Amino acid sequence: MKHTIKTDVIVIGAGAAGLMCAIEAGKRQRKVIVLDHANKVGKKILMSGGGRCNFTNYYIDFDKYLCQNTHFFKSALSRYTQWDFIELVKKYHIPFHEKAHGQLFCDHKSRDIVEMLVAEVEKATATIKLNTTIDKIEHLNPHHFKIHTAQADYHCESLVIATGGLSIPTMGASPFGYKVAEQFGLNILPTKAGLVPFTLHQHDKDKYDSLSGVSVNSLVENKRIRFAENILFTHRGLSGPAILQISSYWQAGEFIDINLLPEVDLLAYLQQAQQDRPLQLLKTILAELLPKNVVLTLIKEELINKPIKAFDVMDLSVVIKQVQQWQVKPNGTEGYRTAEVTLGGVNCHQISSQTMQSNDIPGLYFIGEVLDVTGWLGGYNFQWAWSSGWAAGQAV
Repeated sequence: MKHTIKTDVIVIGAGAAGLMCAIEAGKRQRKVIVLDHANKVGKKILMSGGGRCNFTNYYIDFDKYLCQNTHFFKSALSRYTQWDFIELVKKYHIPFHEKAHGQLFCDHKSRDIVEMLVAEVEKATATIKLNTTIDKIEHLNPHHFKIHTAQADYHCESLVIATGGLSIPTMGASPFGYKVAEQFGLNILPTKAGLVPFTLHQHDKDKYDSLSGVSVNSLVENKRIRFAENILFTHRGLSGPAILQISSYWQAGEFIDINLLPEVDLLAYLQQAQQDRPLQLLKTILAELLPKNVVLTLIKEELINKPIKAFDVMDLSVVIKQVQQWQVKPNGTEGYRTAEVTLGGVNCHQISSQTMQSNDIPGLYFIGEVLDVTGWLGGYNFQWAWSSGWAAGQAV
């Protein structure tokens, strides 16, 4: 016969948000059990940031979050800030460094962050149970939930869903959190992969295939937003920070514009070359600014081998357009398989921004990526996990 276990709080999901919630609730003397189907705590934390975990950002900014309820995330992010999490990291003497744009990474391994969180969970006397699959959730009455698993049935007053989104299914991602929300009558906004590489149509893929592995500092934009960072050519299409960022703002069928020399006045540069070295070939001059194979692939063959003196202003404008106004129409994205985040999710209009509790179901909470809150690349999504987990932990 199965055990029946009574506790104050059940958190489903032992990731960033779930662990933070368990820590904060435990500090308030609440009895907390964290359940997770995985065999390890914080799997996505461990693999994040190339194994070094980009755990937050010095410059957390509300403009760098996407959510259909545009004010929802501000309360939690204001009450538990990047500085609060940085203090915790410092308390554990975890060495870290800043990369571009305020992104903070561990000097050593992501495991440092996971071990810190587990130590805090233990200090708060919360319990983590892994390899636990949820069979059914029952809502017996307000503030009374029954969670059925193969090992035991859990009764709790507060149930926190911290199961994440659909990104990287090999890490155990599933639609579980959305199904729970639907079971309780909450609305799920359409989901799609975010912070994800683009795939290209076959003719473009064939054309740019030889550039796989080449990285170029670029300005990438569409009608809504622009990002100035590296792009990376891959054997499937385009990746790199600027591409991942704009993917969250891209709609199927749209073009993106790429300027491969955003900091160069290319017309002036080429006109100067016409005066200083008129016999030099265009490909030689452009190879001073861009990788040679990028030049050879992007610029039409009839232009690339001409001496610079042979170009009139119209010819130069064609070259400039190919380099600084390169238009690409992605075929799609690589999808959840490689996406860093999931756009969409539980509709935040139905959730309290103060407590993360469902407005209609007392005792039911949603935190982290399962909600319709998505940050930019660079530590913003981890900060949302810490902040939303902290907010729920003050209330459960």
